[in-house]
Amino acid sequence: MSAITLIGTGNMARTIGTRAVAGGNTVEVMGRDQSKADDLAKSLGGGATPGKWGAVPTGDIVITALLHDGVVPVVTEFGDALAGKVIIDISNPFNATFDGLAHSEETSIAQEAAKVAPAGAKVVKAFNTIFRTVLEKGRPTVFMAADDAQAKADVAAFVRSLGLRPLDVGGLKMAHWLEGMGVVTVGLASNGVGHGDFSLEVNEFST
Repeated sequence: MSAITLIGTGNMARTIGTRAVAGGNTVEVMGRDQSKADDLAKSLGGGATPGKWGAVPTGDIVITALLHDGVVPVVTEFGDALAGKVIIDISNPFNATFDGLAHSEETSIAQEAAKVAPAGAKVVKAFNTIFRTVLEKGRPTVFMAADDAQAKADVAAFVRSLGLRPLDVGGLKMAHWLEGMGVVTVGLASNGVGHGDFSLEVNEFST
C-alpha cells in the first residue's frame, strides 16, 4: 500500500482520502487552516493524521487537491519539502463558461507545476476526468499522464488500491489533453448525458 499526503481539505480531498483509507493506505492531510486539516483527518479515520502546512509531507505520493489556480503557487511554496515526491495534480483549469481551458497555450497545470517542482519530484496528472460523486460511489477509470515510468507505476498501484483501473495516456504533455477531457465531461453533463453520474471509459474489442 502507499503512503499519501493530501494537500487540501475540500470535497475531493475528502473523497480520495476516504477511498485511500479504505484501500489500506497511510493518509496525511495538510491544509492552510490547521483546524480543517485536523477535522478531515479525524473524520477519515483509519489512522489518518494531520500534517503541518509547509512541512515535509510524510507521504511518498502527494496529491494537490486544490483549485487549478492554487496548484503552482503551493508547489512553489512547499519547495524543497516536495523533493523526491510524486505529485499528483487533479485540477481542471476551466474557463469562466466551462467550455474551454483557462490557459490558451498548449500546456497544463501539471506541466506548469513540474517547472517549479524541486529536484527529484515527479508530477503526474490524474483523477481530473472524474466527477466527485462518481469517485465516491463508482469504479471509474483513472487516466494518468507523466514522464517518469516509476512515478506512473507508483500512482497506478495507488489507484488499484482504491479499487479503480489506471490507464496510462502517455507523457506529461498529454496532461493538456486530459484537461480537455475534463472540459468534455462537463459538456456531456450539461448536454448529451444531462447529469454528472457517469465517467469516461475505455471499452476494448477483440477482432
